[in-house]
Amino acid sequence: MLVAQELVVTKRLESVSASFRAGEVTAICGPNGAGKSTLLACLAGLLSPDRGSVTLDSALLSNLAPAERARLIGFLPQTPEVAWDLNVETLVALGRLPWRASPEEDAAAVEAAIETMDLAALRYRVVTSLSGGERARALVARVLAGNPRWLLADEPLANLDMRHQMLLLGALRGLAKQQGLGVVLVLHDLAQAMNFADRVLVLVDGSVLADGTPQGALAADVIAAGWGVEVCWLGKDGAKALATTG
Repeated sequence: MLVAQELVVTKRLESVSASFRAGEVTAICGPNGAGKSTLLACLAGLLSPDRGSVTLDSALLSNLAPAERARLIGFLPQTPEVAWDLNVETLVALGRLPWRASPEEDAAAVEAAIETMDLAALRYRVVTSLSGGERARALVARVLAGNPRWLLADEPLANLDMRHQMLLLGALRGLAKQQGLGVVLVLHDLAQAMNFADRVLVLVDGSVLADGTPQGALAADVIAAGWGVEVCWLGKDGAKALATTG
């Protein structure tokens, strides 16, 4: 279990506590400036809170060696950069750096990640020549190649078309259910959070407004309080759409 306990980051988080369970997809939602990216960075061990702590299976995250933390937690930032002219296969293989595995194990992990993200046709393309959506898929594949126990991603759907949004969300949900991967995603698309997440955490002004099932945490009254928009949900479970009412 990944646990944030009373995290305080000056002007960004105010005593945020939350527990994240392996085998679940958790969506962190909230309006701009709510503290979503700050919370995710704390959970990844990339930002030290001013107060509070993050633990992974009861061990303080700050006490883990960087290599061990990299094997346990895969992190995808909101605006990842590629500094070199690598092809897709080489970029994905960088996800294996925290491991001291055999070439066969590395190759199998890279191949699985490329297949998961539908990148076989692009494997020899230079990453900097790809579209924004193609590059985003390659960067997700790099994280998946590391076979982390936890995957934390900040707005991973931002540059993806509808098909590849569904592909990514379906793949992550499958990895969570079948392999016990803990998935924590920052999402702005509330319909995707409603339809794909097991749990939703809503942040507003650095504090937790709601935490629970998508149906509860994204109820119309919560959205009105957090986003200031009157809405209603349409459709059946797993295929709901959000409509504004005023």
